[in-house]
Amino acid sequence: MAEKLVPNKGNGGDYEKYSFTQTLQEVTVTVPVPKPTRSKQVDVVIKSNHLKVGLKGGEVFIDDKLHEKVVVDDCFWQVEDEKEIVIYLQKTNTMQWWSKLVESAQEIDTQKIEPEVAKLTDLDPETRQTVQKMMLDQRQKQMGLPTTEELQQQELMKKFMEQQNKQ
Repeated sequence: MAEKLVPNKGNGGDYEKYSFTQTLQEVTVTVPVPKPTRSKQVDVVIKSNHLKVGLKGGEVFIDDKLHEKVVVDDCFWQVEDEKEIVIYLQKTNTMQWWSKLVESAQEIDTQKIEPEVAKLTDLDPETRQTVQKMMLDQRQKQMGLPTTEELQQQELMKKFMEQQNKQ
């Protein structure tokens, strides 16, 4: 079994002809090209399960089956600074890290991916409340104090004891 690559800073991989970065929602592919390259000289074909990137009548940088499917209508590409083709791919499955861009590539170790830190304000109210509770419980544990569940249990026990004492 081939050894897995350590993910790059963008949770993707760096290869000879391209690099990719990713979030759970999308993959960004960067392909260096000779300067000055214009959009009309570029040949990019994005299909739900295949990616082809090259120069018209010239070098093909990627022509392979994608590791996972993408939402073609939400994908696009552009030439940046006349020196690189940048392709934005929208993942179909937004709950999974890609271990490689295309099937022929060496895998990255997805266990070593460092997910982006989401802002609490980006979360829906129910998820935000759950995360805030978890963060509070974690702080309470670090300080040797009871968690919210332990506090609730203590409160129930206190009420129970008060009821017993009244009888």
